[in-house]
Amino acid sequence: MDRQQTLENLKGETQTFDVVVVGGGITGAGVAREAAGSGLKTLLVEQKDFAWGTSSRSSKMVHGGLRYLASGHIGLTRDAVRERERMMQEAPGLVDPLPFLMPHYKGSFPGPGLFQVLLAMYDRLAGTRSHQKYTPAETLNWVPGLNINNLRASSRFTDAVTDDARLVQRLIAEATRDGAVCLNYVTATAINRDSDGEVSGLRLNPEEASEQGEITILTRCVINATGAWADRLQKQSATDNPLTIRPLRGSHLVIPWQKLPVTCAVSLMHPDDRRPVFAFPWAGATVLGTTDLEHAEDLNQEPGITGGEVDYLLKIATRLFPGATIERADVLSTWAGVRPVVTDGEDKAPSRENREHAIRHDKGLISIAGGKLTTFRQMARQALAVALGDQHEDRLRSDEQPVFATTPKDHKPDDMPALTWHRLGGYYGPARQAMLNNGDATEIPGTGLLWAELEWACEKEQVLHLDDLMLRRTRLGLILPDGAASLLSDIRKRCQSLLGWDDARWQQEQERYLTTYRKAYQLPLGEDARDA
Repeated sequence: MDRQQTLENLKGETQTFDVVVVGGGITGAGVAREAAGSGLKTLLVEQKDFAWGTSSRSSKMVHGGLRYLASGHIGLTRDAVRERERMMQEAPGLVDPLPFLMPHYKGSFPGPGLFQVLLAMYDRLAGTRSHQKYTPAETLNWVPGLNINNLRASSRFTDAVTDDARLVQRLIAEATRDGAVCLNYVTATAINRDSDGEVSGLRLNPEEASEQGEITILTRCVINATGAWADRLQKQSATDNPLTIRPLRGSHLVIPWQKLPVTCAVSLMHPDDRRPVFAFPWAGATVLGTTDLEHAEDLNQEPGITGGEVDYLLKIATRLFPGATIERADVLSTWAGVRPVVTDGEDKAPSRENREHAIRHDKGLISIAGGKLTTFRQMARQALAVALGDQHEDRLRSDEQPVFATTPKDHKPDDMPALTWHRLGGYYGPARQAMLNNGDATEIPGTGLLWAELEWACEKEQVLHLDDLMLRRTRLGLILPDGAASLLSDIRKRCQSLLGWDDARWQQEQERYLTTYRKAYQLPLGEDARDA
C-alpha cells in the first residue's frame, strides 16, 4: 500500500492502534520495530523526515563510550558494548567494526598505562579482546602522517561505525515488514484524553493536509520519542516530573579521503577543553568531529556549524596530522546534530552532562529521551515495558529475538566489489536482491553508491523532498563537492518520473535542497565564518 492510500485509509475510518510512536529517529524507529515484532498494532509518525534530526547527524559511532566508563557509568558502558556486539553480528554491512587509535604524547592525559587498564575493562565488559599497545614506529604503520613528536606510545581498540540514517531506515523497513504503519511528514498536533485523563487518541496533521485534512486515531498508548522536541507533547501532560531536555550541538567536517587518508579512527584530547575528538573514515571520506556546545536556535531549523567550531576541529587536525595542512578550502561538507540530553538542571559544562536515557509516564503518554544510538533497542524495550505495564512479560517479544532479519546469501554479481555487496546486505537486508533487480546496478562514479539505490528510495522509501534523497536515503550531498549539484541533472533524468513530480515541482525541490545544503551543510559564510 502506498503512502497516499495509507493516509486515505486513516482519514476515512477511525482506526485503533495498540501503540502510536511519535518521532522517527533511532529511538522511535526502535520502538516501532520492537512493538510490531511483538504483534502489537503499531503506528509511527514523524513530523519531518525519518532521521531528520539527531539520527542523521550523529558521529556515526556504535560504541560503549570509554569516557562514560572512565566517569564511572559502568552499567551504561556494559549495556552499550553488548548491544554493539549484537548489532555487528546481526547487521554486518550496516554496523561494522572500526579500529580506534589513541596516541599518547608526553605530558598528556591519559598515559598509555592507565589507558590500557581502561581498555582491559572495556573489553571485559564486551566479552572480547581487541586492545593493543604500540610503539611510535608501530603506530606509523597504522596511521602514516601522524604527528610523532613527543609520542610515547599508542593504544588500539575496536568499536563500530554505521550510517545512522540508513540504520533508522532499516529499522523502519523491519517494522513495516512486521505490520507497522510508518509515515514521515505527519505531525502529532494534540493528544486526546478521556474524562479520567487517560490517553484515548491522537490527532495528526499530514504535510498533505490540504488534501487529507486532520486525522484522528484511537489509542491508549502514545510513546513520545521526539528527542529534542520531547517538551512539546509533554506540555499536554499533567505530570509534575517532565523530562527536561538540554539541546547540545555536535558538529563535524567532511574532508576528502585523499587529503586526509585514515583507515582507522584516530582520537586525541582537544587541547582547548580536554574532550576526545576523532578523525575517522566514513562513506569514502574522512570525518572530523565532534564539538559539544549549547544549542539555543530554533529546533525546527536545520542546525549548522559555526566558524568557531570549524576552527576548533581544524586545530586538532593540524595537531594530529601536521603534514596534511587541512584548510577550510578542503572541506567537502559539514553537519551539525542536536543531542537531546536529559538534564538535572545543575549548572555544568555540556560534556559533563549524563548521557543516560530517562522515561516518564503519564496516563498513557510515555516520554523517552537521552541515551545513545547504540542502546536504542534497550531503550525501546524499556519504553514498551512501561507502556504495557503488568502485561509486558506476556506481550513483549523475547529479548533474544533479533532486531534485523537475516540477509539471504544470494549470489554476488561478478562485477560487483565485495565491499559493495557487503554494504548492500546491511542497508537493505532481505530486500537487497529486489533492490538490485529493480534498477540500474551500476555505480555512481566515485561514490560507491548504485543508481539502483536512488531508484529504490524514490519508489519504496517515502521520499517526499529532494533533500530526503540527497541527505538521508543517500549521502551524496555530504560526500560530493557542492552538495552533488553537478549530479542533479542525471538524478533528475532517473528519478523525476519515479517521484511523480512535474518540471515545476522538480525545480522547486532542487532550489529547496540547494538552499538547505548551503545553509546547514557547508562552511558558514559571512560574519558567522569566525563566530564561536
